[in-house]
Amino acid sequence: MPTRLLIEGRPGVGKTTAIRRLAALLPARDVSGFTTEEIRLGGTRVGFALETFTGDHAVLAHVDFPGPPRVGRYGVDLDVMERLALPTLEAAVRDASAGQLVLVDELGRMELACSPFREGVRSLFAADVDVVATVHAHHDPFTDALKRRTDVELLQITPANRDAVPEELATRFRSG
Repeated sequence: MPTRLLIEGRPGVGKTTAIRRLAALLPARDVSGFTTEEIRLGGTRVGFALETFTGDHAVLAHVDFPGPPRVGRYGVDLDVMERLALPTLEAAVRDASAGQLVLVDELGRMELACSPFREGVRSLFAADVDVVATVHAHHDPFTDALKRRTDVELLQITPANRDAVPEELATRFRSG
């Protein structure tokens, strides 16, 4: 049975760092998916970028984007989700194989504003692949439903455990 793991934590606790570190610790594993990261200008957060593990990169949200949608003060470019993030999920579902690991950072309000992406996540969690995804700590009908699934393990990441989590997960995936 495939591993389906949600890493839950507050903003800034280290979810993205944990996902990137996990990918780096598993170089022999077939890893796909994407990460997001803050864009800062003069010490102020002005947006978010999305990068796939194949190196594709684009600005997902920015204070200068008009939207819709808008999440907080950011306009979100949903085309980035459909053009970069969604194909990584669709390829994993289509080519599902033992040993494949899909890392998704993150299932947050910006990313979930894209309905085709939400459908891709549903398909991914039904596929025969290992999935590790980061989720926000606040309530959302979509992520709450994932958290309640009996085949999903929920892991809280905190400042106290964030450095150990990637190595613990890498050991778990290496052993099988």
